[in-house]
Amino acid sequence: MASPRAARAWTRRQFLVRSASSLAIASLATPSISRAADRPQIASGIQSGDVSDGSAVIWARADRPARMQVECSTVESFRTIIASACSDALPDADLTSKLLLNDLPPGQDIFYRLRFDDIAAGAAGESRIGHFRTAPVAGQSISFLWSGDTAGQGWGIDVSRGGYRSYRTMLDGRPDFFIHCGDHIYADCPIPSELKLPNGETWRNVVTEEKSEVAHTLAQFRGNYKYNHLDQHFRAFHAEVPMFAQWDDHEVTNDWSPVGSHDEAGYEDDGTPRLVARARRAFFDFMPIRDVGARKGRVYRKIAYGPLLDVFMIDMRSYRDETWNKGDDRRGWILGAEQLAWLKRELAASRATWKVIAADLPIGLISLDAVALGDGPPDRREHEIADLLASIKRAGIRNIVWLTADMHYTAAHYYDPSKAQFQDFEPFWEFVSGPLHAGSWGAGELDDTFGPVAMYQRGCSAAQGENLAPCFGLQFFGRVDIDGATGVMRVTLKDVDNRDLWSVDIVPQPQARPAMVAQHS
Repeated sequence: MASPRAARAWTRRQFLVRSASSLAIASLATPSISRAADRPQIASGIQSGDVSDGSAVIWARADRPARMQVECSTVESFRTIIASACSDALPDADLTSKLLLNDLPPGQDIFYRLRFDDIAAGAAGESRIGHFRTAPVAGQSISFLWSGDTAGQGWGIDVSRGGYRSYRTMLDGRPDFFIHCGDHIYADCPIPSELKLPNGETWRNVVTEEKSEVAHTLAQFRGNYKYNHLDQHFRAFHAEVPMFAQWDDHEVTNDWSPVGSHDEAGYEDDGTPRLVARARRAFFDFMPIRDVGARKGRVYRKIAYGPLLDVFMIDMRSYRDETWNKGDDRRGWILGAEQLAWLKRELAASRATWKVIAADLPIGLISLDAVALGDGPPDRREHEIADLLASIKRAGIRNIVWLTADMHYTAAHYYDPSKAQFQDFEPFWEFVSGPLHAGSWGAGELDDTFGPVAMYQRGCSAAQGENLAPCFGLQFFGRVDIDGATGVMRVTLKDVDNRDLWSVDIVPQPQARPAMVAQHS
C-alpha cells in the first residue's frame, strides 16, 4: 500500500542512510581552513519534525556558538535550491538550534543540507544531508510508524549487541514520518556500565557522566537527550525520517503530575516545580517541535498531513490531577479543560479522512498513573474520556484511531460499547506498541468501562519475568499504511526483527461505525 513514488525516492537516496554523519560534497562553499577542528562541528545528529503539507522544523546541535545554515532542494544534487534559512545555536539552548521552514511544495521528497558557521569568523563547518517528505496531495499514499520508550530501566547503548536496533529496523521500513509517543529519555533511570542478564551474560553500556545519576539539573536533563545521539542507528533514522514528538512521564520523573513532582530546588513563581520546568526546557531544546502559537512550551497540537490524515498530538501529563485511588469520590482529569475543549473543537473541524489521536498513555489498561482504575462506570480521569467519546458520537465524527506506547508490550484493542459500562460512544481502535529500547513487560489488565477487547497482545511471559533486556527481542513498534486510492488504513504491529506480528485493515466509514475488513496473524 506504500506509494510507488515514495519507494522510488528512497531507492535514489540509499547512499544517505549508510551513516548519519555523511559529509556533503555538493555546492556549499567553504573558506579554506587549515584544520577541521577550527570549523564548527555538528555535535549531535540532525532531525526534522512536525512536517505538514508546506512546512517542517529542522534541528541540530553545534559544538560551539555558531549559526545554522539550511538549504532545501527536491533533488539530491541540490541543483535547485527551493528554500534556505538560518538560526543561531547559542549556549543558552545548549548549542541547539531549530528553525521552521515554510512554503515548501506538498507531496515532495525534500533534501536539506545543514552546516554550522562560526558567528564571529564566518568559517563554515562540516555539512550533513537529511531528508523528509511533505504531506501528500490527493491520491498519494501515506506510511508512518509509532512507538515510544527509549533507553529505559538502565538498558542503554551496548554496541556489541547492535545498539538501538529498533531504529535501524524502522529506517529500513522507509516511513514518511514517525510518531514518538513519549519517554524519549528516562531521566529517572541512570545508565550503569554493566547489567547482568538472566542467561548469565553481561550487558555493557556506553556511559556518560550526565547519565550516571537521576536527572535534577538542566544539564543532566539535556545530557539524557545527548546520550541517545551517541547511537549510530538513532542518528541515521532521525536524519531520514521526520518525527512528531510528544512526552510522557520519564522526560521528567516516574509517574509525574504537575503538582506532585518536585525536588529540593522548589518552585517557579508561577507554581511550576523547577524539576518540571528544567525537564520541559530540555525537551523543547532537543525536540524538532514547533512552538504552538503564543503559548510556547505547549506540547499538544494538530499536524495536518494532507487530505487523508490529521494527527492530534495530545498531552496527558501537563494538565492532569494527582493520582487517586478508585472510589475516592472525586472527579479527576487527565487532559484538563482547555486541552479537552481544543481536542473536541479540532476533531469536529477536521476534514481529513482519518483522525489519529497520538496519546502518551492508553485509555483502557488499568494503571493508577493512567486513565483506567478498574471495572465499572466512569470514575476519576475516565470522566474526561467519557465526555470526549460522547461528544465525538454526537458530532458524527468518523474514523478516529488511537495510537500509544508506554506499556512496554504491543497490543490491539477494539473498544466496543456493547461490552462497556459506559456505552455512549461509537466503537474504535486503540493500538499500543513499544518499547523501542527499554525493558519489556507482560500484558496488562483491561478495564471494562469503555469495553476494550484485546484482539492481539504480546509481551513477556510469566516465565521470562519482567524488565526483560532489549537483546531478547521483545521490542515493538507499529506501522500504519493509508492507501491513497481507497483510503483503507492498514495497521501492523511489528517487532525489532521487522516481523509482522498482527495486522488489520480498517475501511473509512461515511457512518459512525468503523468496519474491520481483514485480520492477519
